[in-house]
Amino acid sequence: MKKLIIVTVCLMVGLCAANAWAEGQATKEECVIKSNEAAAIITAQGLDAAIKAISDPRGPFVWKDSYVFLMDLEGKMLAHPFQPELTQQEHVLLLTDPTDKAMFVHFVNLARNVGHGWVEYMWPKPGKTTPSKKLTYIYRVPNQDLFVGAGLYVGGMIY
Repeated sequence: MKKLIIVTVCLMVGLCAANAWAEGQATKEECVIKSNEAAAIITAQGLDAAIKAISDPRGPFVWKDSYVFLMDLEGKMLAHPFQPELTQQEHVLLLTDPTDKAMFVHFVNLARNVGHGWVEYMWPKPGKTTPSKKLTYIYRVPNQDLFVGAGLYVGGMIY
């Protein structure tokens, strides 16, 4: 009986820990939803309102271990909650990840040619400098030369 209680307690602790870990990670579904919500703000309230909301690191487009960013089809970063310095560049098309993947070029091409989809690359988690594998959803704002993106880190949350 004592072993059964110990095993049960260990299982419960393990399940609670696993659930807490999972709650800290963004899901693909959340990335799609948040991207659509950001696009809706652009359509309903205008670009300036969207830039303000998306740029806010404590705003509605930052959740768990993810966030939304906003770019135009020329490769200009218009809003980023954790790396606002990217918005000061003429474009970000020449930036690559540690594997030399020009992820922003992939984002622009996907938004321009397909309208939405996923891109895998390496990018630091918020508050970190070491790149992690990331999968980002790109969604073109209907009838505009803009797109939003939101991603999830493959294999874990922020540590």
